Amino acid sequence: MKKKILIPIFVILVLAVAGGGFFWWWQGREIKGSPQDYVIKETEEGKFVENKKAGLTVKVPEGWRTQRIEFLAGSVVFSTSDIEGRWEDKMIKAPLKRGCTIETAVVYKDFNFEELKEEIKEIHAGLGILSEEIEIITINNRQAFENTFDSKSIGPGMAIYFLDKNKTYSFALYWAPDDKGKCIQEFDKFLETISIK
Repeated sequence: MKKKILIPIFVILVLAVAGGGFFWWWQGREIKGSPQDYVIKETEEGKFVENKKAGLTVKVPEGWRTQRIEFLAGSVVFSTSDIEGRWEDKMIKAPLKRGCTIETAVVYKDFNFEELKEEIKEIHAGLGILSEEIEIITINNRQAFENTFDSKSIGPGMAIYFLDKNKTYSFALYWAPDDKGKCIQEFDKFLETISIK
């Protein structure tokens, strides 16, 4: 009689542990985006890029080009029409010789500011960083993380990160040395158009 009772209890325990392991794995998985998540829309107010999956809408700076990046999960690049640099994988890579570019991406991962800071430092470790500033700022009544840097391999740039419910929104600006002022001015206007729902 004891053996018959122990077998069902053992089976229930195994199923409970297996179910708990699946639930833990399901909660901790990283959901990846895709370039198809981004839809480019022309309206009377201008050109917009929308990512419904991420709850993100941004206005494309007037006269800038828009390109979905097919080999990266969930990113889109905006660039000035006068952009010059080296071509790689059908796009211009930083450092730039002329113009500005903004890369927008969504990472489906929950970070706090300290974890994000460490992640950035790890990514930048192999880029020959010449200078770097990291600070917490406020944009559109929303707390953001700003990273300004200069690098041997990708040149000067600035990235803004918004953390929101298991997502990190990244907006990175790169500029040619002679175009820094106009690029930062355009980037500031661009940041004002960001809508995260």
